[in-house]
Amino acid sequence: MVRRILGRIAAPIRGLHQAAYLLAALTLASQVLALVRDRTFAHVFGAGRTLDLYYAAFRMPDIVFALVSSLVSAYVIIPYITNLDREKTRELLSESATFLLGAGGAICVVLAIFMPQLLTFLYPDFAASAQYSSFILLARILLIQPILLGLSGVISSVTQVHRRFLLFAVSPVLYNLGIILGTVALYPIFGLSGIGIGVVLGAIGYLAVHIPVVVKAGVFPRFSLPTMKRMVPIVRNSVPRSLALSVNSFTLLALTAIASRLATGDISVFTLAGNLEAVPLALIGSSYSVAAFPALSEAGEKEDRAEFTGILSTAARHIIIWSLVALGLVAVLRAHIVRVILGSGAFGWDATRLTAALLAIAMVGLVVDALELLFSRALYAIRQSWWPLAYQLATAVLTIGLASLFLILPADRFAAPLAALLRVSDVPGTNILLLALANVVGQFFLVGLSIVVLRKTAPGLARALLLPARDGLAAGIAGGAVAYVVLSFMGGIAPLTTSLAVLSQGLAAGVAGLAAAAITLHLLGNEEFRTMVAAAERLWRERCGGANVLKPSGEDLL
Repeated sequence: MVRRILGRIAAPIRGLHQAAYLLAALTLASQVLALVRDRTFAHVFGAGRTLDLYYAAFRMPDIVFALVSSLVSAYVIIPYITNLDREKTRELLSESATFLLGAGGAICVVLAIFMPQLLTFLYPDFAASAQYSSFILLARILLIQPILLGLSGVISSVTQVHRRFLLFAVSPVLYNLGIILGTVALYPIFGLSGIGIGVVLGAIGYLAVHIPVVVKAGVFPRFSLPTMKRMVPIVRNSVPRSLALSVNSFTLLALTAIASRLATGDISVFTLAGNLEAVPLALIGSSYSVAAFPALSEAGEKEDRAEFTGILSTAARHIIIWSLVALGLVAVLRAHIVRVILGSGAFGWDATRLTAALLAIAMVGLVVDALELLFSRALYAIRQSWWPLAYQLATAVLTIGLASLFLILPADRFAAPLAALLRVSDVPGTNILLLALANVVGQFFLVGLSIVVLRKTAPGLARALLLPARDGLAAGIAGGAVAYVVLSFMGGIAPLTTSLAVLSQGLAAGVAGLAAAAITLHLLGNEEFRTMVAAAERLWRERCGGANVLKPSGEDLL
């Protein structure tokens, strides 16, 4: 019986919407753990120097992952192995894994040697900290993580091609469990390096969950010296994506370095707000992007423009609808969200308010962040890998330039009005809001450029997104308005003196707002809402009703 249940859970999902909703449900579980992780950080460390050091150190492995691991990632490998036989797939995975270990390991060794000089250059204000030696050791330990995640990317390509999306979604759960373990159990013993050990343990779990699928498929990689014949095409198509990710990582590194020169705790609140925005981003943007990518790759391989456009347009329309609904709700409930998730222990009221303000700014960019996840995959699916790099370069220049410009302008130009709008004028350290604003403007610019190029391969894409944007905006406004009314009504009933009271009020307002958004979409006759309801019903019958997995219809794949 257990085997039958596990087989049903891990069965492949082929319908785009069914796969997206299953991924969203499973991603929610991993995001809940991510929030538990952040709550643990906030409770133990608060928005202070220790958490600033941890988040600053984490930027280094991000650079390694972008430079090396992404060269042989799933997004690049999937289009190649989609139509390969078992033996050729195994050979390609073996050479890719060996290449990653060799090149990535060499870069990590060099970075580990020169880590003190790099961190001093990037974060000179941290050099006087009593934890600086632990900061260096933590950064060195974290260099193991991108290699493990890179190997996960290689073998998870098989998981995605076989559409075992559940296993793909379980990986972050294990990853976050490792970090929580490091914070709770290892930090008291080893200090900052204990958290780093937890990160490495989580990355091992992230890798291990994909191994059974690869073994069963008979394509488990083994040590094999990379050959020019196999690796050159992979690397050639991967270099643009790797460089694009590197540019994005360097942009975040630059913003973090700038934040380290502002108030203590600014790196912490900036990162925590971004992590909160990552929850709807993962649920909406990542779910649809991951679910659509194999189908986009197949359509791109067949050069079927109509099918490619249909898949891309459908996924983008759903992303827009639910991103705008999420924006309306979170904009109203942002303070409740931050208080419930982070507001305990050492995380004070000023940090809570500032994080809520940063979350509001980040949520404005949710729709474009989510669309960029989809559009970048679409460009990789049709082997147009250089465009994202060009866009990321332009966006990096714009983002860092705007951030620098905002900070040198008189406070009454941007900083003061923005702080007043978000009701944090009396909170120290509001200059960090300017960095968040610059980042959001850059993301809007990036998506605009992506649509320009995709218009050639997917004609009519931009026009097809106007109606869902209208419906989503209407639903978001309706949901936010109802949530605000419920908050106002309940505010006079019970004082917000406990976490339970805050949670109850926020939950009631959120449910009412979500219901109002759903009713609005129904009254507008929104096609995406009807499709979502029908696909969710089918997924429920298949997963919980004991029925066999249905063969998807043509509409389902779109």
